[in-house]
Amino acid sequence: MRAYFVQIKCELGKSYEVASKIADAEIASEIYSTAGGYDLLVKLYLEEEQDVGHFIAEHIQTVKGIRDTYTLVTFKAF
Repeated sequence: MRAYFVQIKCELGKSYEVASKIADAEIASEIYSTAGGYDLLVKLYLEEEQDVGHFIAEHIQTVKGIRDTYTLVTFKAF
């Protein structure tokens, strides 16, 4: 399994609604509200052979209320 972090920009006033939709879909291990350029930080674990771009496009970017995403790929946990 590989960890990915997705930063999400939401439409104004929609961050809690978006977080709830992602939580209800049970696709994320952790979801945090954040300050700054993005509203949410989502931690995902995917199998090595899974296509992260396809997963994000299909399961994250389709959630109503999301304006933009930024995906971080991890390599090693310390």
